[in-house]
Amino acid sequence: MRKILASIVLAAPLALAPAVHAETVEQPAAHLAIAAGNYDAAERALLAERKIYRDRPELLLNLAAVYARTGRATEARALYKQVLDQKPVAMDITDGDVAGSHLVAQRGLRQLDAARMAGR
Repeated sequence: MRKILASIVLAAPLALAPAVHAETVEQPAAHLAIAAGNYDAAERALLAERKIYRDRPELLLNLAAVYARTGRATEARALYKQVLDQKPVAMDITDGDVAGSHLVAQRGLRQLDAARMAGR
């Protein structure tokens, strides 16, 4: 099972938390950057990591969180949909629960939709 490095707030409509932990060097740095609000650094780390692991759901979900937090809902939505097109992966959430990659992506999409509706 893959571990989620940051806690995911699955119910909060705008809490687009960093999603998951890849067992790589860059991913923890990306998580820390997201948690610190340094989205530029997180994005750079995640994009570099994607050159090696193109379709890893934890990278896609974290990058989607960065895009959502930086006002790029269209790009975030595309990444969430890319995760949904893959086979689901079970991931441990920091609080000890387990969430599937599809569940995280679906909730991310709902959060984007809620944010869009609130902005109307």
